[in-house]
Amino acid sequence: MEFFTISLLNGLSYGLLLFMLSSGLTLIFSMMGVLNFAHASFYMLGAYFAFSVTEFIGFWPALLIAPLLVGLLGAGFEKFCLRRVHKFGHVPELLITFGLSYILLEVVQLIWGRSSVDDRVPAELSGPLFTLYGTQFPIYRGFMMLVALLMLLAVWLLLTRTRIGLVIQAALTHPETVEALGHNVPRVFMMVFGGGAALAGLAGVIG
Repeated sequence: MEFFTISLLNGLSYGLLLFMLSSGLTLIFSMMGVLNFAHASFYMLGAYFAFSVTEFIGFWPALLIAPLLVGLLGAGFEKFCLRRVHKFGHVPELLITFGLSYILLEVVQLIWGRSSVDDRVPAELSGPLFTLYGTQFPIYRGFMMLVALLMLLAVWLLLTRTRIGLVIQAALTHPETVEALGHNVPRVFMMVFGGGAALAGLAGVIG
């Protein structure tokens, strides 16, 4: 019973981490029809940005700053690169995002090196959350599960209960109508791509 319960909790926490990583990819693909091959690279950038920011001002500011930086990078990539090939179909989109993943990998290796970095769990989140059958469940895994659930709630509310979500969904199916109502459809897609990259960056910070 002890092994089953702890394995269930560990599997649930790992599954929620995978949800955090895949939510941004799903958002971009479902809203824009773009299969982003560089999504894992945004996840990697989130982790490295968080490591650098944590060294200067701590983990909690990094939890906000790192996803924001990754989101801005994703939005800039969509505006200046992806948007130019979007009209040519899915293959050029795949190629340009695949190329971006290689570029980001080389940039990360140039800045942070090829060896692993010493990234530790913050002191406030170290230690056991509870003890079950003599086995301790870490606070950090509970925190990771909480962030993933809050992300799920926030994305669901944004897409289904706000005006922004309605505009995003309408821009996918009826872009001409949305533009006639005064909305900038390319800017909407830029925000969607940047938001998906930010979600990957947040997963990188937590993971």
